[in-house]
Amino acid sequence: MLAITGLVSVLALLILILTKKMSPLVALIAVPITAALISGAGLKTATFVVKGIGSVAPVVGMFIFAILYFGIVSDAGMLDPIINRILRAVGGRPTRILMGTALLALLIHLDGSGAVCFLVTVPAMLPVYERLNMDKRLLTCMAALGAGINFLPWSGVMIRASVALHLPAIEIFTPLIGAQIVGVVFMLLTAYVLGKREERRLGLVHDGAVFVVPTRELSEQELALRRPKMFWPNLCLTVLVMGTMISGKVEPVVMFMIGTVIALFLNYPNADEQRARVDAHARAALMMAGVLLAAGAFTGVMSGTGMLNAMANAAVHFIPADHATHIPFIMGLISMPLSLVFDPDSFYFGILPVVANAAHQLGVPSIQVAQAAILGQMTTGFPVSPLTPATFLLVGLAGLELSEHQKFAIPFLFGASVVMTVACVFLGVFSF
Repeated sequence: MLAITGLVSVLALLILILTKKMSPLVALIAVPITAALISGAGLKTATFVVKGIGSVAPVVGMFIFAILYFGIVSDAGMLDPIINRILRAVGGRPTRILMGTALLALLIHLDGSGAVCFLVTVPAMLPVYERLNMDKRLLTCMAALGAGINFLPWSGVMIRASVALHLPAIEIFTPLIGAQIVGVVFMLLTAYVLGKREERRLGLVHDGAVFVVPTRELSEQELALRRPKMFWPNLCLTVLVMGTMISGKVEPVVMFMIGTVIALFLNYPNADEQRARVDAHARAALMMAGVLLAAGAFTGVMSGTGMLNAMANAAVHFIPADHATHIPFIMGLISMPLSLVFDPDSFYFGILPVVANAAHQLGVPSIQVAQAAILGQMTTGFPVSPLTPATFLLVGLAGLELSEHQKFAIPFLFGASVVMTVACVFLGVFSF
């Protein structure tokens, strides 16, 4: 009963968000609470909600202060010279801009944190897209692809798979390097094709080797906020905040809190100016913070009631035992869509051990099941999953609706997962 209730809840959530029948905030709160009450959780539901909110509190705090920080340094004009240099480097061509976005996300995601990757990539590239009037869905799609195909031995999913199956992470990862390279090629080809399509949509004029790049005219209000003399202090502060955050020495939320305070004193020392800058960006920060807290409530209720574990156990029975050799390949194909249904803990600690053990008993190495799962489950799948706060962080920073991002990005992320799965077959990682 719990498995059915959980499945209906997840499907209802996806349908309500994708069809825009409810806003993500409302759906993420209403659906799990209703499901919990139906399943008999009663007043314990409140405990599950609070526990779920507590699990995402650091991410919410990081998001709020990240929005304030980047808003302040953007108002001060720190990004203007950077944007101009990027535009000169890429020549204002969407194909190059998309490739640059994907490669930037790929590099930033070396630390294995999707939230950090999106916090760096989106604010850096969003003004470029806005300057050229490019579709912002391209930005979130390319950032998602770059982060999704970059699964490393120290990433969360790899560690979970390693712990769940008691296998060294490096042994799981090393055979996947070839497939990962194929994924990078797929990412760049996707960026090129989408970039060409965007060039046609925008009707960009091509004169020889140079595209005409539109110039940006600042309003009087924007000019009044600019602090050109503070470019280098702001840039050094940003590098310090980002570097310390990526190093893991200090929690991201703490770094952004400190960075916000310093940025305000550097650029707007007057108390009234400081209040004005906070007020200017508070609405966007608080709106998405509400969605992130709601996402925490959703996962808290689904985990606390046992619905996630029940769905994990029920899913195992659908695997045909007489087709054991196909298990890794099938797992690779469905791993990305499963990210929309299962959070990483319920999958890697619930489904994966059972499937891997069943496969092992039938003569298929457990490590192959783990490798197949990593090709999509919360790798290419996490940037579109409503079960991960990073998804809401990505769309919030870009100013998009979740449904817009999902409809556009899911085919390309699923395509990357399928291509890497097929590559594994050809490279001999596992059989068809």
